Parts: sequence; structure tokens; C-alpha cells
Amino acid sequence: MRLEGWHLIIIIILALVLFAAPKLPGMARSLGQSMRIFKSEVREMKKDGTTDAKDGSEPVEGRVINHPQPGAPESRTGDGTDVPPSTRA
Repeated sequence: MRLEGWHLIIIIILALVLFAAPKLPGMARSLGQSMRIFKSEVREMKKDGTTDAKDGSEPVEGRVINHPQPGAPESRTGDGTDVPPSTRA
């Protein structure tokens, strides 16, 4: 008698049922939980690709205020830093 592919599949399934039967519900539960997490992450990724104007989070232009110019005398402390001498440790 010659073993073919489907014979091996049946033997593997029987071995799983006989020896891993107590662990099968936990494995199925874990697989289901993993699938739920995967689906929710895919949904979030799709939602992140779309822009919603309803939430009020629009881009805002940022500006630096009262920063000394690179060539200004007060920005030169002699040691190459922009920190004034009074605040250095």
C-alpha cells in the first residue's frame, strides 16, 4: 500500500485530534482574537487614509517668535551655543 498526500493529511488530523484535543479550544480562541485584532487594525489603517473635516483638526502654520537671528551679537556667546550665559549650568 502506497501513502499519498491525502493519507498523510488524514493521519495528521487524527494525531491532532487525539493528542492536542484539550488545547484546540484555546488555540481556536486565540486565532479568533488574532483575526479580530487584525481586522480592526486594517479598518484603522483604511480610516487613517481618509481625511475628516468634521473633527476640526486642520493644519496649523507654526512660527518661531522672539528667536535671535544667527548673526545677531546677543546670540553669540563665544562657546558656540545659543544659550545665554545667565541660564547655563
